[in-house]
Amino acid sequence: MREFFAGVKLLGQGMRAVGRSPRLILLGMIPAVLSVLLFTGLYTLLITFYGDVVDAATWYAQDWESAFWRATVEIVTGVAIAGVAVLLTLVSFTAITLLIGDPFYEKISEMVEDRLGGVPGAVDTPWWRSLPRSIVDSLRLVLLTLLIAIPLLLLGLIPVVGQIIGPILGGAVGGWFLAVELVGIPFYRRGLRLRDRRRMLRQHRPVALGFGVAVFLCFLIPLGTILVMPAAVAGGTLLTRRVFGQPLQ
Repeated sequence: MREFFAGVKLLGQGMRAVGRSPRLILLGMIPAVLSVLLFTGLYTLLITFYGDVVDAATWYAQDWESAFWRATVEIVTGVAIAGVAVLLTLVSFTAITLLIGDPFYEKISEMVEDRLGGVPGAVDTPWWRSLPRSIVDSLRLVLLTLLIAIPLLLLGLIPVVGQIIGPILGGAVGGWFLAVELVGIPFYRRGLRLRDRRRMLRQHRPVALGFGVAVFLCFLIPLGTILVMPAAVAGGTLLTRRVFGQPLQ
């Protein structure tokens, strides 16, 4: 638990780091605003057709004689679908926002590293050259999240138990993938790819989970994704330095 809360603390340190440069905060918020507009449109579609989606997912219960059990199944299924949608949204939102704002977030991450002594042997790749690689890695991460979200959806269909365990597992899974996504820029600076991120974060799982879950919970707050994104990038840079045993002060 001490390591877990050390990960939570990294997000707070990221907030303090970007707080010293208000201009970078504003620049870092612009891509998040664009992503919010995009996902607002997607959620509008989901809400519009939400009833149809639930009806399609509970087709087997439409002919049940008991209205109570039919309604119960529909409510539980609706909650499970909403939970999976939130999980996928937060991970894909982070991936898309990082892609849109790559030059801005690269600057934030570099600023944090330079203040702490830099990165020996850093790989300096222009963002337009690293963009295709980032897109491929982000797509792989979102698809992996989708594969894990399916069992969570099935778990959420279990009355009572699913509504208790499902959100806890969803927060842990979402936090993990957010951590993997947010260390992308500093890992690229070290010449490393997605498989390296996953491997090295697994060796520091409690810290990575603490950081990722903290970001996950902040993103659930209205406007949290916009306000916290620059700090999350800075925190991901600090998490990377911790994983590599580099100074944090």
